Amino acid sequence: MIKLVNDTIDKEDISELVKWLSQEQIPILTKNQLTLELEKKWSSKINTKYSVYLNSGSSAILLTLAALIQSGKLKNKKIVVPSLSWATDISSPILLNMEPILCDCNLTDLSCDLTSLENMFNEHEPSCFILVSPLGLVPNMQKIMELCKKYDVLLLEDVCESMGSKFNGQYLGSFGFASFFSMYFGHHLSTIEGGFINTNDEEFYYLLLMMRSHGWDRDLPKKKQEQLRTKYQVTDFESLYNFYVPGFNLRATDLQAFIGLRAIEKLDNYSQIRNNNFKLYNELLSYNELKLDDFKSNFISNFAYPFMSKNKVSIVKNLQKNEIEVRPLIAGDMSQKPMWFEKFGHQILKNSRLIHEFGFYIPNHQKLTVGEINFICSIINNS
Repeated sequence: MIKLVNDTIDKEDISELVKWLSQEQIPILTKNQLTLELEKKWSSKINTKYSVYLNSGSSAILLTLAALIQSGKLKNKKIVVPSLSWATDISSPILLNMEPILCDCNLTDLSCDLTSLENMFNEHEPSCFILVSPLGLVPNMQKIMELCKKYDVLLLEDVCESMGSKFNGQYLGSFGFASFFSMYFGHHLSTIEGGFINTNDEEFYYLLLMMRSHGWDRDLPKKKQEQLRTKYQVTDFESLYNFYVPGFNLRATDLQAFIGLRAIEKLDNYSQIRNNNFKLYNELLSYNELKLDDFKSNFISNFAYPFMSKNKVSIVKNLQKNEIEVRPLIAGDMSQKPMWFEKFGHQILKNSRLIHEFGFYIPNHQKLTVGEINFICSIINNS
C-alpha cells in the first residue's frame, strides 16, 4: 500500500517521550510550561508575535471566529468562505450564527477565484474572509491583501493543509489578522491532535487565551490579570473561578506540546521533500486538467498532489487496484453537502463543481520515494 499520508511522529520521538514520562517526579501533563515554550517556538518559526496552541485546527477556526464576535471587531456577521474548503470552515460560522457566503475556487492554485471574490466583497461588504490554501498551494497573497484592504475585510488564513508553504519567501499564515494551523496525525507535522492560532494583535491574543480556557484570566500575564481584577473588583481568591468572557475548554496538553517541540525541528526538511515531490509529479504526469502554476516565486509544501480528469472513475479504480491511496479533492464543493444545501439551498459554482465531479488527490509525504511517484504517475498516464 502506498499511503496518502505518513505519521511524522517517529520512534525517536516516542523514545524521548517515554524518557520524559519516566522521570522520578511525574511531569505535569495538562497545559503548562511546555505549551508556553511550544507557542513561543511556533510564533518565532512562522514570524508572528503570538500563537495559541489548542486541541485541533478546527477548534482554531471556531475559537477565532467566536473571539472576533466577542471582541466587537466585526462590522457585521457576513463572512466569505471558499466552496473548496473543509467542513469546519463552513460549520464554524454556521454554528456561531454568522452569515457565510460561498466563493468559487480557481483552477490554478485552488483558492478563491479573485474576480468572484472582489464581486462578493463589493456586493456583500463582509466583515471577514477565510482564505483556504488547499494542499499547500500558494494563493496570490499580494492581490488578496490588496482586496481585503480596499474593502475593509479582515483576512483569516486557513493554513491547515499548507504548513511550510511560502509566498515570496514569507510563510503562509503570517499575512492575515489571524491564521489557523493543524497538528493532526495526517498533516505536515503532528502532535496526534492539535492546532495553532497565530496573530500579531496583542489584545486579541489575550482574548483567545481567556476564551480557550473557560473565560478566566489564569493564562494572562500578571499585568493584564491585575487590570481585569481591578476593573471588576475581583480578589485574588475569587479570581480562581471568575469568568470575564464566555469561553470554551479547547486546551491541549503538555504531553502533546513535548511532541510538538520536536516536530517543529522537522518542518524545513519535510517541507523541502514535499516541494521536491510536487515538482516531480508536475514533470512526470503527462496531463492534468488543473492549470497548476509553476510557482517560480513560491515554495509549495504540498500536502497531497491534486489532479483533475474527466477520466476520474477509471483512474481512481486503477490506483486503488494497485493499492495506492486516493481521496476526493479535499471534500469537493461544499455547496453540494447537506450541511449547506439543507440550510441555504443549492448553488452553482462552476469551478468547484468541476473539482467536485472530476477532482481527486494522490499521495505526497516525507517518506514517499521517487520510485513510488514514478509508479503512481505511470498508473495515471496509462489509465
